[in-house]
Amino acid sequence: MRPLTEAETRAVFEKLGRYIGENIQLLVERPDGTYCFRLHRDRVYYVSEKLLKGAASIPRDSLVALGTCFGKFTKTQKFRLNVTALDFLAPYAKVGRAPPAGSAPRPPGRSLMAPLLQYKVWVKPGSEQSFLYGNHVLKSGLGRITENTAQYQGVVVYSMADVPLGFGVAAKSTQDCRKVDPMAIVVFHQADVGEYVRSEDTLT
Repeated sequence: MRPLTEAETRAVFEKLGRYIGENIQLLVERPDGTYCFRLHRDRVYYVSEKLLKGAASIPRDSLVALGTCFGKFTKTQKFRLNVTALDFLAPYAKVGRAPPAGSAPRPPGRSLMAPLLQYKVWVKPGSEQSFLYGNHVLKSGLGRITENTAQYQGVVVYSMADVPLGFGVAAKSTQDCRKVDPMAIVVFHQADVGEYVRSEDTLT
């Protein structure tokens, strides 16, 4: 297990920034201690410094996992966010700060003042199961969407009862969602809690 390189950190922060903006800083600087990201066997783990120090005595080959797996790097070095990060993304997606247009999310410790935004999608009860089987969200299954959501913006997907189900990417803007065909895709699926059953062996 080792710290992320600058390029790896940038890739992770850019992906997280699509969903929680500048609130990445709140993941690292928490009231209950300092947290960090570490790489182990191509997987990125979110772990407290206290737990990290305790694991220092464990041989690398014997260490299976540590903390929460946020995602993994593919063979082409692209970072893929796992559904295991949902419990940390959902609370901060409600008050995510939007960086200026054209700018990438900044690492923790560098603040940007910008309007508070929230990017969420709610699916109708009849479409929850489809999403939890890994399918995209169609207009016919869309319950609500945050105002002023731009196309290709990262969104956290909720049930109508405000239960986080997963996350994805807006295929249409809020304005476009109002006029598209009922069978048009409005949210591209990225991850869902159904993966805890479907992909149990590969999540960590």
